[in-house]
Amino acid sequence: MNDTAWEILFARHNILEEIAKVGMFRITADQIKVEREPRLMTKFDHRVNLPSIFKDNDLAILPVTRGDYIISKFSAYHDFERSALECQRVNLPLGIQSLLPQYIVSEAIALNCANACGILEDFLEDENLVPTVSGRMSSGEFSFNISTDGKQQAVDVRNSQIEIDAAYEGRSCLALFEAKRDISNDFLVRQLYYPFRAWCGRVTKKIKPVFLVFSNGVFYLYQYEFTDPENYNSLSLVKQKNYILSPEITLADIQTIVENTPICSEAEVAFPQADSMKRIVNLMEMLSERDMTKQDITNRYIFRERQTNYYTTAGHYLGFIEKGERHSDGFVYFSLSDVGHRVMKMPYRERQIAIATAILRHRAFNETLKIHLQCGEMPNINMIVQIMQNCGVYNVGSPETFKRRASTIRGWIEWILGLIEGE
Repeated sequence: MNDTAWEILFARHNILEEIAKVGMFRITADQIKVEREPRLMTKFDHRVNLPSIFKDNDLAILPVTRGDYIISKFSAYHDFERSALECQRVNLPLGIQSLLPQYIVSEAIALNCANACGILEDFLEDENLVPTVSGRMSSGEFSFNISTDGKQQAVDVRNSQIEIDAAYEGRSCLALFEAKRDISNDFLVRQLYYPFRAWCGRVTKKIKPVFLVFSNGVFYLYQYEFTDPENYNSLSLVKQKNYILSPEITLADIQTIVENTPICSEAEVAFPQADSMKRIVNLMEMLSERDMTKQDITNRYIFRERQTNYYTTAGHYLGFIEKGERHSDGFVYFSLSDVGHRVMKMPYRERQIAIATAILRHRAFNETLKIHLQCGEMPNINMIVQIMQNCGVYNVGSPETFKRRASTIRGWIEWILGLIEGE
């Protein structure tokens, strides 16, 4: 719906022509509202969420007041740096039962849990942290430069609305948090930059912009700084750490699963092409909240439509995700299976073991891991292809397809082994 509405608005207001002439186009909420609710038409937290006409012309949109936006060839997004492999284990305070991983169903609860476990104090290297400002508020007035089609463009912000997921003030800093529960490749810098600029002029302590991602029992924290406060694109990573709240999973646990899991017969389900098990589990977390259409998943989970097909099929292959039809609206919906629901309600350690068991029921994965444990290293792609061919995997034909599917086996086996380190 956004694609069509923006196509109409671009044609009606000659937006591309105006950008070509003056470098930007200013559009009001009232103009947008003629086609669709502005809140839905302007919230693009990741590049993949942008409407086609924006992607095709390298455009982005930024708010500058409570009712005005500017469209230009902004460099508005930042790719997440690769996260550390290791996780630091943390514990809840004695007697706390409501902050276990299976009960963390929102960003706010994830932040509360991180604070209760001492994660924030450790990561920020500050003491006596107190939760302070949060929610929607005014940005105040400030100006900045942003990279636009290779040049610097000045932008003035006048009382735009900002939203802060949480702020924690300690002895030496004020940390402003943006929190998410979905794993993505990038984020909109504005989510950190506008709150940073708003509060720079209000406190004398150092401002620390922090992005927190919580998924499957792991807290991924990224602390950034703006080396030039007046430059939107001066974002630089200061530190990145991961924390995990769970009992330890040992090599002996993994070996027991490999040796004792009965091998299943391969069903006539497409062999998966979805390398990241972390993303499959994250998708299961999303589906544990509600059923979702393909478009819901594509938009919410920062996928392209083809990736949505790959990852829902992978979940179906493991027996965790089902596809059905909701007759009231006619759309096809994805949901967790009964097994998927049971797994997502398990405590963290039991959940990981259940997922690893579901993977290792399939002979190609089981045999690949056995070789890895025996030899101390991952079999190469050609050896994995040979294992797949010997196992008679379903509907994989060409050599290139075998190699692509072999990367899934490698990715899932690495995820299982990573459980030992808590990744």
